[in-house]
Amino acid sequence: MSDVTPLSAEILRRAPKVLLHDHLDGGLRPGTVAELAEDLGYRDLPTTDPDELGRWFRAAADSGSLVSYLETFAHTCGVMQTEEALVRVAAEAVEDLAADGVVYAELRYAPELFVDRGLSLDAVVEAVQEGFAEGTRRVAAGGGRIRVRTLLCGMRQHARALEIAELAVRYRDAGVAGFDIAGPEEGFPPTRNLDAFDYLRRNNAHFTIHAGEAFGLPSIGEAIQYCGAERLGHGVRIAEDITADADGNVHLGRLASYVRDRRIPLEICPSSNVQTGTVPSLAEHPIGLLARLRFRVTVNTDNRLMSGCTMTSEFAALAETFGFGLDDFRWFTINAMKSAFLDFDERLELIEKVVKPGYAALG
Repeated sequence: MSDVTPLSAEILRRAPKVLLHDHLDGGLRPGTVAELAEDLGYRDLPTTDPDELGRWFRAAADSGSLVSYLETFAHTCGVMQTEEALVRVAAEAVEDLAADGVVYAELRYAPELFVDRGLSLDAVVEAVQEGFAEGTRRVAAGGGRIRVRTLLCGMRQHARALEIAELAVRYRDAGVAGFDIAGPEEGFPPTRNLDAFDYLRRNNAHFTIHAGEAFGLPSIGEAIQYCGAERLGHGVRIAEDITADADGNVHLGRLASYVRDRRIPLEICPSSNVQTGTVPSLAEHPIGLLARLRFRVTVNTDNRLMSGCTMTSEFAALAETFGFGLDDFRWFTINAMKSAFLDFDERLELIEKVVKPGYAALG
């Protein structure tokens, strides 16, 4: 769209990237899933061959249904029930992201999903933070750099959101950047968790909300108007409040205008949106429209194992489908860095000293 630099896979891999929406339990290496299952005596995997397992996850997630998509997490969560497993998964996630050119990431997970074998919520958080620290050390030892922070998720179908919000505040000086709610969106509106969001606001804590993925504008409206979301997890269905007339003129509804005017970030996950049936195909994804209208669009992976994707592959698919160039990806990346749950000075430093020079070196 905005430049003509040939975008090889290597150029896209080297481009500095910022990732705001990635689930820890959706990004395991298939080989790690198989090895942890063996170590923990988990017998429910469909196969223990890493290559076959990777293909199975992608096929099982490619259902067109968010509910079916979420069922694949039974296996990854099933093998992440010990401190050792959590440390390993977290460390490997950092290494994999750094190898993909990610310089800043906020990885999210629901602590309540990892207590089946007796771990406390605090023990879960501490194990994951240890893993992130170990992964960051390994990356630095190899000459790389990455900054990783954590988002703790409450599951919207359960009743522990306030407890998880309190956990996020308790660990915010230990690398926990904020809070989120995840899980099935339809039938479980964000207003079910108003006590958690009230608590977070009173404690000056950051939070994002999954909204506008499996459910449309009412979910986005509630997330913003009632809960005070700073960012929208996915948020892609804000496009339902945008219309075009016969002359091709685009008109924004009240909610879409508010989201754009307030610069509320959209954590868009293109491949995942296709898999869950949020959009029919990548070619029909509204990211092109939303970018053209200058919403604060960010590009994310959601679940790298289930979607078989990386930030590099998402960039490549968007370049092929929409004609995005390096200038566009630089814009997406700066959007994401501006929207990170990180102190202003640190965001600015990463933009000016890492993101902008990194793209300048490519172009």
